[in-house]
Amino acid sequence: MNPNLEAARRQMIEQQVRAWEVLDDHVLEILATVPRERFVPEAYRDVAFADTEIPLAHGQCMLAPKVEGRILQALALGREDEVLEVGTGSGFFTACLARVASHVRSLEIFPDLAQGAARTLNSIPVTNVTVEAADATTLDESGLYDAIVLTASLPVYDPRFQRALRRGGRLFVVTGTAPVMQARLVTRTADDQWVTETLFETVIPPLINAAVPDAFRF
Repeated sequence: MNPNLEAARRQMIEQQVRAWEVLDDHVLEILATVPRERFVPEAYRDVAFADTEIPLAHGQCMLAPKVEGRILQALALGREDEVLEVGTGSGFFTACLARVASHVRSLEIFPDLAQGAARTLNSIPVTNVTVEAADATTLDESGLYDAIVLTASLPVYDPRFQRALRRGGRLFVVTGTAPVMQARLVTRTADDQWVTETLFETVIPPLINAAVPDAFRF
């Protein structure tokens, strides 16, 4: 065990994640034990635990640790939950979801990112994850998942994702455009009813191929 590495991980937990109102001990344990450094591109290993988004290929990024903690806390996953993740990226957050869920299906539009994430997940190993190279904006499913998380934002809210939830299922999504976006938790309470809770403000890159607001015209 590298003491400097572990000190940096602990500092991430205490000074970033816990300080941002992530107080669920199980969530903190997940972030403390999933080896984030294994998923960070080599060029950024020195800042693996920094309070920042870490760049990936194709203009994508790993979310800041405190945001990942807030998402996990909001979703309140259980051992029987079937989860859909949109935007695999490096695979780190996929591994975090897999630590508590029954199964995670993760969609990544860039095949090289999907392949790299799958390799790292297999090396850990994480066995309850399926990584697919696919465009989530073509999703057409209904009532399949207990939880869905989008790791990229939707400039315009897309109801296809909430329709893919089972009753009682939760969707984490960031909506809007910079400089202010809203992180929301959408819960399906009935066949045709959903309840939305605003969680916090943040800014993250938009989902590739997501709809954008109509441009203002004079």
